Amino acid sequence: MQIDILSLFPSYFQGPFDVSIIKRAIEAGILEINHVNIRDFSKDKHRKVDERPFGGGPGMVMTPQPVIDAIRSRKKENSHVIYLSPQGKTLTSKKAEHLSKLEHIVLLCGHYEGIDQRAIDCEVAEEISIGDYILTNGCLSAIVLIDAMARFIPNVLGNPEAAREETFNEMIFDGPHYTRPEVYENMQVPSVLLKGNHAEIQKWKMKEGLIKTRKVRPELYIKYLLEKTKQVNKNKEGEISCETKF
Repeated sequence: MQIDILSLFPSYFQGPFDVSIIKRAIEAGILEINHVNIRDFSKDKHRKVDERPFGGGPGMVMTPQPVIDAIRSRKKENSHVIYLSPQGKTLTSKKAEHLSKLEHIVLLCGHYEGIDQRAIDCEVAEEISIGDYILTNGCLSAIVLIDAMARFIPNVLGNPEAAREETFNEMIFDGPHYTRPEVYENMQVPSVLLKGNHAEIQKWKMKEGLIKTRKVRPELYIKYLLEKTKQVNKNKEGEISCETKF
């Protein structure tokens, strides 16, 4: 997968992609991450990329020309352009998995008060937010999106099933994790994890995950129940349909 990150501060990304899993994916040729400085496309003699907003308001807005030219310099037929914005749809594990199947992604990082809407309307396929809060720029959002997405790309993780077994992939929290020693400061590892019965272990983890989800994220727990109810009803409709055929 090729990822082009468009920002005003390419040096911001020094570090996060130079260690651990992402670094290994780049070295293995699974991921290609390029950094593009939007300021390089400014036609202003001072390389200016921002202006005061029409209609008044605080801060500055990135002008359309350098943004559009930067996007077009990287955009290809199979490109998917994403603007990291607090006004976008919230990034989810399901969305990250969907994005991992694309060949080329262009990530546009906003700065200041935002980007001229004409650049968004003209070149952006979708806006994505990493949460209901405001950051100083979109660079950190790009890092989060890439990290969440890369886990679903084949061969990035050592265990190909790891990304699909973790928190949020089934809309509930993962069960608690334990390792050696079995007893630490009088705290015992739950006995079910020591018996080797994988069916019982999975059932226990699911139960514990549901309990924590209900306690910490009740809205996520309700969503999980609604989705399960829909699936049960859909299966029942399928059974009735099959019975009718015969």
